[in-house]
Amino acid sequence: MPSDPAATSLHLLGSGNPPCGIGDFSRLLLESLREGEPNAHAAFTVEPREFRFAETWRALGRADAVVANFPVVAWKRALFGPLAIYTLAGLRGRRRITILHEWAGLHRLRRLVLRPILLLSDTIFLVSPQVREELAADPLVGFLARRAALMPVPPNLARPADVADSALRRTLIEARHVGRLILGHFGSIYPGKQPEAVLDIAANLKMRGAAPLLVFIGSFIKASDGIEDVFREKVAALGLAEDVIVSGYVASAEELFGLFETVDAFAYVLPEGLTARRASVLASVQAGRPVVVTAPALPDEFDHHPRYRTLLDGGAIVLVPRGAGAEAYADQVLASRSRPTTYPDLDRRTWFRDAADALRNRLRPPAR
Repeated sequence: MPSDPAATSLHLLGSGNPPCGIGDFSRLLLESLREGEPNAHAAFTVEPREFRFAETWRALGRADAVVANFPVVAWKRALFGPLAIYTLAGLRGRRRITILHEWAGLHRLRRLVLRPILLLSDTIFLVSPQVREELAADPLVGFLARRAALMPVPPNLARPADVADSALRRTLIEARHVGRLILGHFGSIYPGKQPEAVLDIAANLKMRGAAPLLVFIGSFIKASDGIEDVFREKVAALGLAEDVIVSGYVASAEELFGLFETVDAFAYVLPEGLTARRASVLASVQAGRPVVVTAPALPDEFDHHPRYRTLLDGGAIVLVPRGAGAEAYADQVLASRSRPTTYPDLDRRTWFRDAADALRNRLRPPAR
């Protein structure tokens, strides 16, 4: 419940359980807004299977606008809450601002529930031109894409001052000492990130005698598609049983970056190409090692995001043409071994101020 007597904006937050990158983004965006305007922005936590009408009504009365990010993992069973809050906000004459982080990759039932929220929104922010294209293709709410604004998304992780050791880190360091090439991939493992294609890269490197050790720093998303079984079957089929490690969930940034430091290069094969919403790429690039990734599908993908564009122009992110095979990615990974470690100048607070400024401009009362 918000503690301030009055606020420019009321931000809907999830419980944070289970952890969620978009939920973290919501909190950090709110913190950034509060840095410049300490008493102007309030928080309201939406819990699954719980709707507090009187408390919600009072909270909306103390704000000029309500702000929500979607999709938040904790709201999978709580989407009635945000929809009800948007409806009440309309009855109270409050503006409704939605920040939509993805669309086509969402389950169809998730899109079904989100469509009414988008229709009730006075302002929609999208985090990528690719998401704008996906929304525009929707037969029911596609027209909303024409008036949507773009918001530059910051990295969801920052390189910590110190790193933590772990058993896996020691394993990777030892592998490097005996000449193995450590190929990394960070983030949740699910079909949309094409983990099987990364296995093909490792197989190509092995065929060339590069002795790769591929480490997936993350865990499988539990879903009905059987991705983990498919993944394990392909590992066996490619003869990579001794060459692939899946870390599982890593809780702290210190342990994550301890693992990142051991990697020679990261690789991502993305069917839609690199987009401005790929937080895993922004996290990986902070290790100072090249990130080899599929080129974006849209020429204007980063026009709204000059800080991301700087990373691309500076070579921290290495693009591979769309449609290229595993060999092209392997070529870039091998070339990365001779590159010195270079930590990019990436201040997450500055990046979040960019996002907060974009939102703040829309929170200003309309000119009369």
